[in-house]
Amino acid sequence: MNSGTREGGTAVADEHGSARDRHVPVLLERTLELLAPALSGRPAVVVDATLGMGGHAEALLSAHPELTVVGLDRDPDALRLAGQRLAPFGDRARLVHAVYDEWAEALAGLGLSQVDGALFDLGVSSLQLDEPERGFAYAHDAPLDMRMDPGAPRTAAEVLNTYSAAELARVLRVYGEERFAGKIAAAVVRAREKEPFERSGRLVDLLYGAVPAASRRTGGHPAKRTFQALRIEVNAELDVLARALPAALDSLAVGGRMVVLSYHSLEDRMVKRVLAERSKSRTPVDLPVELPGHGPELKLLTRGAELAGEQEIEANPRAASVRCRAAERISQEPV
Repeated sequence: MNSGTREGGTAVADEHGSARDRHVPVLLERTLELLAPALSGRPAVVVDATLGMGGHAEALLSAHPELTVVGLDRDPDALRLAGQRLAPFGDRARLVHAVYDEWAEALAGLGLSQVDGALFDLGVSSLQLDEPERGFAYAHDAPLDMRMDPGAPRTAAEVLNTYSAAELARVLRVYGEERFAGKIAAAVVRAREKEPFERSGRLVDLLYGAVPAASRRTGGHPAKRTFQALRIEVNAELDVLARALPAALDSLAVGGRMVVLSYHSLEDRMVKRVLAERSKSRTPVDLPVELPGHGPELKLLTRGAELAGEQEIEANPRAASVRCRAAERISQEPV
């Protein structure tokens, strides 16, 4: 984990244009609205746990002149592009190469223990989707990589070529919610005995054969769920999120706020569960008064999960699946 942006990265990233040109932040205005009461009119610190190309961070820094944003990202190319975008804000933008479950270590490295805001914009980023050689998009034949941090050890090809049929089926069923997980896993194992998997085009061809035509007509592209599952497994996304959410909430000052943007049901269910647990009273229900130190730690700021409106989805199709949840810390007592 290194403080600051990493130099270098792939030359391909710059061929697509600047971060501002390439990235439309999802639910930007609503995110600013939800975080504003914790940040306005005073020096404050917000952690953008999934910095990406810096769209949310730039808007927050512009809206709050006394704000410092700590931006975390595991992708060095994202940090480089975001660093260029946020350079006008000087040391008010503190960028750290880290996975977001390294939340506490990142803050400690900057001499911080509490923050006033936290933002998670989960899932794969525009940067990663837009670069075919990263292997995230099933529409392009590319190496089966899918690592958000290109320096990480495990690739999608390794998962496909080394996991047992049972392990593959579990990944596809749990992380991709794939109905035909067992059938696909068996087909992968048979195919790799002839030749190891290296490129996404071969996997897509296999999936067209393994997923029944009737399901393809109603369930979207046959590769969508498998690619999602492999990406989550390669990057340990749900394990990382399970560790990161409590760490982020523990670091929030009273009055601090957290906003989480999720893009599939597994993430959203985890966020919902963590926020709900910390927003409950721990006083026994048969007692007439709240016991000291047993009240809720959080106040929920959204009624269920908020969705993007039709206009935003039309302007930015990647907002179609977003689910937004937010909470404010109202007590320092840990749950």
